[in-house]
Amino acid sequence: MPGFDTTGTLKRILSTGHDYSWFVLTQKIIEKEFALSGSEQNHDLTSGKWSAVLKARLLGKGATKEVEAFKEHGEDFIVATDFSDMVRRMNAMTGDNLIDEDRLRRQIEARDGQIDNTFTKDAQVMALLAARNYRGDRLIRTAKPHKILDPANGPLIAVRLNVLTRKSLGGLETDLSSRCLSGDGTPLPGLFAAGEVAGFGGGGYHGYNALEGTFLGGCIFSGRAAGRVA
Repeated sequence: MPGFDTTGTLKRILSTGHDYSWFVLTQKIIEKEFALSGSEQNHDLTSGKWSAVLKARLLGKGATKEVEAFKEHGEDFIVATDFSDMVRRMNAMTGDNLIDEDRLRRQIEARDGQIDNTFTKDAQVMALLAARNYRGDRLIRTAKPHKILDPANGPLIAVRLNVLTRKSLGGLETDLSSRCLSGDGTPLPGLFAAGEVAGFGGGGYHGYNALEGTFLGGCIFSGRAAGRVA
C-alpha cells in the first residue's frame, strides 16, 4: 500500500532480494490517483486557481497530459486489455519471470470480491473508503471503488515501482547545542546546523519512523538552541 508506511514498505520489498515491486491498476484509477509531485509540473495547478483544478479533475477526460505521457511512453508502464498479456509483458520487462499469473489473478479477484462487501476486510479497500469520507478526496484524489478485472474499467495498467532516494534528511552531525561536529566528535568553531539539515528527521527528535508534517517543531527547537549558543 504505497504512501502509508514508506519505511515498512521498503523493508518488505527489499527483503525479497529485489529493488522493485509492481503496482497493478486500471485506467479509472490512474485518471484520479496519479499525479506528478510538485505543483510547478502539473498544468492544472500552474494557474494558481482552484477553478482550473476542479475543471481539470471533475470535467476532464483521462488523466492529466503528463500522466498520460508516462502511461503511453514510460519504460516502466505496461498497458494491456488482456490479463495474461499483461503478466507476460511484466515478466519480459524484468527478465526475472517472478510473476505467477494464477497467483496474481487470485490476489486481485480476492480484492475485487470485497468491493461488493459493505463490511470489507480488504485493507486497501478500507483505506479507499475511509479517504472518500472527505469530500476533497472523493471529488479529486480517489477513484470510485471498482473491480480491477472488470473490462469496463480498463485497460489494465502495471507499473514497475523502482526503489530510489528522492530526498535525504540530515547529514550534518550536531550536539545538543546545534553545533556541527568534526570527524572526531569535537565542535567546529562558529558552525551550526538547525532544522532538517541537522539530521533530526531521520533518527533524532522524532525517531526512525518520523512523520512528515511534524518537522516544524524540531526546526524551531534546534534553531533556538543554535541561536542561543551563537
